[in-house]
Amino acid sequence: MYTTSSLKAELNERGWRLTPQRETILQIFQNLPEGQHLSAEDLHNLLQGDGDAISLSTIYRNLKMMSRMGILRELELAEGHKHYEINQPSPHHHHHLICVRCNKTIEFKNDSILKMGSKTAQKEGYHLLDCQLTIHAICPSCQRSLLPA
Repeated sequence: MYTTSSLKAELNERGWRLTPQRETILQIFQNLPEGQHLSAEDLHNLLQGDGDAISLSTIYRNLKMMSRMGILRELELAEGHKHYEINQPSPHHHHHLICVRCNKTIEFKNDSILKMGSKTAQKEGYHLLDCQLTIHAICPSCQRSLLPA
């Protein structure tokens, strides 16, 4: 998992610096309870509640950058906007099953998906940053509500 010093080293390697805003964003994602995802707006509201004045545009830029670096996972959940979570190493690696009606999200583990992604990337000479499967479906509760009375 990324630490402040590993993030700083990687940013320096790319000619960027570790700003207080980037450090704050990393710390928030590191401290999120497992299974919790944040949108840019969620993060902005959380920071404002803590008294941090980071603009929404700065948050968007940093979330995108951290996703491209492989620090965060960018998720397309059912609500129509991106969510983010820390990109955990293998034992915590997971995928998402999402109900398209009520947005209930279930995380599940499946090592064969990660192995297949890793093998494919390696075969093509790519360096794997993330491998995720998102399944969009209708949960049992919503299925029952669709049945005629």
